[in-house]
Amino acid sequence: MTSASEAPATPDGPVPPPGCPAHAPTRLHGPEFAADPAGTYARMRAEHGSVAPVELAPGTHAHLVIGYEAALEVLREPSTFPRDPRRWERRMPPDNPVLPMMGYRPNCLFTDGAVHARLRGAVTSSLGRVDPHRLRGYVEQTARGHIGRFSQRGSADLLREYATSTALGVFGHLFGCPPELGDRLLESMRGIFDMDDPEQANANLGQCMGELIALKRRQPGPDLPSWMMAHPARLTDEELLHQMILMMGAGTEPQQNLIANGLRLLLSDERFAGDLAGGSMPVEDALDEILWTDPPMANYSASYPWTDLDLFGVRVPADQPLVISFAAANTDPALNIEHRAGNRAHLAWGAGMHTCPAQLPARIIASAAIETLLDALPDVRLAVPVEDLVWRQGPFHRALSALPVQFTPVTVAAPPDPLPPSAPPTQQSGERAWTAPPAQSSSTPLDVTSTEKAPGSANGGKRPWWSSLARWWRGR
Repeated sequence: MTSASEAPATPDGPVPPPGCPAHAPTRLHGPEFAADPAGTYARMRAEHGSVAPVELAPGTHAHLVIGYEAALEVLREPSTFPRDPRRWERRMPPDNPVLPMMGYRPNCLFTDGAVHARLRGAVTSSLGRVDPHRLRGYVEQTARGHIGRFSQRGSADLLREYATSTALGVFGHLFGCPPELGDRLLESMRGIFDMDDPEQANANLGQCMGELIALKRRQPGPDLPSWMMAHPARLTDEELLHQMILMMGAGTEPQQNLIANGLRLLLSDERFAGDLAGGSMPVEDALDEILWTDPPMANYSASYPWTDLDLFGVRVPADQPLVISFAAANTDPALNIEHRAGNRAHLAWGAGMHTCPAQLPARIIASAAIETLLDALPDVRLAVPVEDLVWRQGPFHRALSALPVQFTPVTVAAPPDPLPPSAPPTQQSGERAWTAPPAQSSSTPLDVTSTEKAPGSANGGKRPWWSSLARWWRGR
């Protein structure tokens, strides 16, 4: 067998020798991986253990961390596993399709130390100004408006007509973003995730964000971009643009997939579905199941070791991406987890200093969107067998191409239009009805940990099916 030091090299490391199964990278692109990622992770685990060589795109090699303990070690040791990709990036051709997702941006995902703390402080402080209870109310209002557009048809694609539009509507409101600009931003982000002309999609995304920043400089309001502009971190326009791209990327594409994947599970898994009226497991428990087994960001959070090192028995080369598989780590058989309901020890939000700061709002948006749909259309059901649903290709996300459903046609009254981003303040504090003043110093990051339940009912956001159906029966 040829050793790594003797193997011919490419810009991102040695080429695995032909016919060497111990070093052959597994493809994370193409229809086979999209159709059965769980099977792919299981085969990699059997062949390689906790860390496996993979190919993210043709000719782009990396190592994928598929063991839970190995993932925690990488995520919690930024000094050994730094996030800055520029040493690797310099060896990549500019049209490499993974660069828009993995290339350096001056945001809190790709930085460490004091720079990371400064940038993250602006993000977490601004997110902390969103009132969670009013956010839930706005999601429900927005969701009912979208349901009203297709409820009389008796059929819909819940991905395109509901999950996507609801996530975009909430994102647009939180960002004070005009609808037309929001549509362009979402289309650009989708092209990056799907690696469909990602170079052009990345350029479009930067242009759209530049337009939004210019708008907020002229017309600041009670929204996330304006709050970040006013933060003591004094972000430059470039830094602001890249924090907004990060938040937008997390708040639209993964958010719509969390909603859609949660609905798919509730409509197809007997543990959750039954006939809906008799189901006993609440929406929050279904979200826990999805975040464990099918997180919307399946593989991401790359780090780039300074030197060659051994990680759980696997030699990892310096300056090559070490990607965390949240999906594979969460389903590591070594965890031996029988009951996932209420268990928030999964890695879907990451871990360590780069833990997602928006996990609480993300859960609120997903649970409110799912509950509102099930309240409005209590007999909704999949229009095709669950095994016939098609998953989008790409190494990073777990995303359906469509979620077709059928239901009894019903009229769902559209709620009043929400206040537009340019509406005048309605409170003396200068905040709109869905926001609240900061609860702490704007220089102190808000700690939203994965142990916190989403607000809702008295039992921590969990509402049983009979409660949802009763509220539907009363017309609420």
